[in-house]
Amino acid sequence: MRKAEAEGLDIIAFTDHNTVAGYAAMMEEVEDLTRWEQSGRLRPEEKARLDEYRRLFDKILVLPGMELTAMFGFHILAIFDPSTPIRTLEHVLLDLHIPAALLDAGETEVGPTVDVLRAYEIMDEAGALVIAAHANSTHGVAMFGFDFGGQTRIAYTQDPHLHALEVTDLESKGRRTTASFFNGSKPQYPRRMHCIQGSDAHRVKGKGKDLGVGERATEVLLSEVSFKALKEVFLGDDFTRTRPYRRSEEPFDHVEAARQQGPTIVQSFHENMTRRGGCLNRILCDVVAFANTNGGTIYVGVSSQARVPPKGIDNPEEAIATLRTEIERAVTPPIPVELSVLKSQGKNVIRIAVPKGEDVPYVLDGSHVYVRRESETSLALRDEIVALVTRARQKAAAAAEAPAPEEAAPPAEEQPVPAPAEEPTPGVVEAPRTGVEIDETVVRKGVKYHTVRDLRDGTKVHNVTRASARRLWRYAIALKEKGAFQEDKVKWTGDLGLWHKYLRSGRPHYDLVQRMPDGAIRIYYGVSEDGIHGPWKDVVNLKD
Repeated sequence: MRKAEAEGLDIIAFTDHNTVAGYAAMMEEVEDLTRWEQSGRLRPEEKARLDEYRRLFDKILVLPGMELTAMFGFHILAIFDPSTPIRTLEHVLLDLHIPAALLDAGETEVGPTVDVLRAYEIMDEAGALVIAAHANSTHGVAMFGFDFGGQTRIAYTQDPHLHALEVTDLESKGRRTTASFFNGSKPQYPRRMHCIQGSDAHRVKGKGKDLGVGERATEVLLSEVSFKALKEVFLGDDFTRTRPYRRSEEPFDHVEAARQQGPTIVQSFHENMTRRGGCLNRILCDVVAFANTNGGTIYVGVSSQARVPPKGIDNPEEAIATLRTEIERAVTPPIPVELSVLKSQGKNVIRIAVPKGEDVPYVLDGSHVYVRRESETSLALRDEIVALVTRARQKAAAAAEAPAPEEAAPPAEEQPVPAPAEEPTPGVVEAPRTGVEIDETVVRKGVKYHTVRDLRDGTKVHNVTRASARRLWRYAIALKEKGAFQEDKVKWTGDLGLWHKYLRSGRPHYDLVQRMPDGAIRIYYGVSEDGIHGPWKDVVNLKD
């Protein structure tokens, strides 16, 4: 605790491996000292120790917890309110199948315990803040470096009983960090995850790469220093309330980190919000598009190009009032957005957090429906509007058929693992997970009409013409109608091939091809790195 104080920590959690014995011993000592004080039997050295405990407890919120070794060796943290009785914590350990004989041992390996998903559920139901320990590293549930287990990784990192991922690369530069992987833009990982860092301290003072207490910490914006306030952050959707703790450097810049990722399906950037030129209207379009798709974040006052200095918003309070008024006026049904001001390079940037809408379709000015496709906001076409309405009807029907609350299971939507877009063919590599494919083309009265399949979710939009297509679709249709594809221009890796590689919004995109068992060639246009998986990584030379 003295080391935690020296490191400037406000909150610390004791999370020994598969035990709460260390925390219990400390609390038992404090209780003994307090009882001896009350009975007048406290020796001077004991009084000094009790006074030191009280001083430290006044400065630091100490939380009990545990680091479970789940089945197959995955590590999971459970952190509890300090009012939780020790017996309750021990009961949780028994529910997690920690052998009674090893409850006080603190062993990293304790034999067969429970499955990861069952562990999340038991911990959450017991009131814990549930965090996947060093998720991107050894014994981490993200399973990075594994060439298998894709569906398992999805389940282990998207489960509704899991509240956050503790990672070791929170401050790493570049686009392929753990936080960027779980930012909600990946087709099979649509739930954005809170990512934090911790010391994972097995010693008081660090030695080499082995950190000591408080030597890698997370800063959290709280209404008060309490377990309740801390847990509320991780149950919410405001991802700017946590950041890596820095002792002497500039605070972590959330805006700059977002710009490094660029525009995606879940974030956009606008330098201005003036009515003139339609800037404000484009922001409102993004609000509707994010609400109709997977939610997202809009940054106002900054370009998406990381090399361009932030322009900033001169009067952020007035700008927020204007945005709130316009969103309430123009967007139907109401959508509960959160507006806040962030600092980036000394400039004020407004952040609009838009949740995934519960009452789709959302419309702008009474009739305009927008959706988000990759990094583009577009007016929804007929088939996309039908899909939104169908989604709303299915949700309403499921709610009507749900059992009574005491019998109800967690809603299916809470575990957002999308179904495959198409039935997989045995022995055939699954298509990329972003970009588009032109399924069919017909000619009516001299006009070519195309059926475009979105590789992200498998939805098909019919009757798309070159004139009516949005940017990526128009690109694919133009190549299709020109007959530009030439098989001898493909760089093949078995039955998978790379036709083109190009940059869009500063990010690499690929036109990929696949030879099917019947000899047919499928072309996948505009695939981003988010959609590359399995053997496709070798085709584009993408490393993990």
